[in-house]
Amino acid sequence: MAGADSDIPQEQAQLAIRPPRPSIGRVPTASFIVCTRNRAQALEACIRSIEAASRAHASMASELVVVDNGSTDDTAERLARIAASSSIAIIPVMERRRGLAAARNAGMERSRGRILIFIDDDCEVDLHYLRDLERHYAGGERPVIRGGRVELGNALDLPFTIKRSPEPARFTPDVHPGGFILGCNMTMHREVARRIGRFDERFGAGGILQSAEDTDYLVRAFQLGIPIEYVPDMNVLHYHGRNQREAIERLHRSYSRGNGALCLKHLSGAPWLLRHFCWTFRSAWKELWGGPRFDPEVSLSHWPIVFMNVLGALEFARCAITNRPQPELNQIKQTTRSLTRDPPC
Repeated sequence: MAGADSDIPQEQAQLAIRPPRPSIGRVPTASFIVCTRNRAQALEACIRSIEAASRAHASMASELVVVDNGSTDDTAERLARIAASSSIAIIPVMERRRGLAAARNAGMERSRGRILIFIDDDCEVDLHYLRDLERHYAGGERPVIRGGRVELGNALDLPFTIKRSPEPARFTPDVHPGGFILGCNMTMHREVARRIGRFDERFGAGGILQSAEDTDYLVRAFQLGIPIEYVPDMNVLHYHGRNQREAIERLHRSYSRGNGALCLKHLSGAPWLLRHFCWTFRSAWKELWGGPRFDPEVSLSHWPIVFMNVLGALEFARCAITNRPQPELNQIKQTTRSLTRDPPC
């Protein structure tokens, strides 16, 4: 795997491979996977919340895999210090291939749990997160991707990249998969990840297409017949820090670019994505004549979605034509081997 232990300073590498203390020596049921880059302070708050949730529900053994995607701040030093005294097993991973999708793939490779939990580094999990998660997975339905509620951590931030619905729901193609569940609070069994495979590293923050690596994963899951479920608990607070409209508009354009690329990538396998583009285009024209905007709460327009969807599709076509290199075969094999492991209960 890229970013092996040789990339970690010697002292931190020793911490990374130090045998776990007896209290955290169990094979984990759940693996939290947190990817980070230059957010040391937010990351520490995220880790503390995961530690607290793990202590509150100690019957579910858990571990934390933290993937540092090339930070230049004091992330490595803070992480080494926290890992040395943590109440849960913390596995630091260095991944120098740029992009959130590459970091997620590295986290999956190093995880050991039967249930994978993807949490963003600017989020904090609820104290009873693992209790809720265990209840949902106790029913025995293994092939499912499940996401929980995401609330604003800071009331001064604009209400974006959150999911507040009080009702559980199952995904259908009548709604766009983007935002149905959020990548900052997404869970699945290891066997589900094995069936779907790696995150597409062309997508996601830091990638060529900037976003939508999580949405692409959902589309691929749906194509395989894997249900996608939203539950109104498994709560996470999102401290995204965007309190200016300009920042939300930039993020909105980035998301729309990724969604346009998805539309072209899955044109044959998920043609219903094109239907959503047509609906958006129709809504954009209605908006010109006084129709509702895309997001009344933040007052975002449909037109940037249309333009960036087209741009994203063109960029995806360019990537396909120029045949940009994908992850090496040995990396793919390594991920498959790691995900096929069946850790004991």
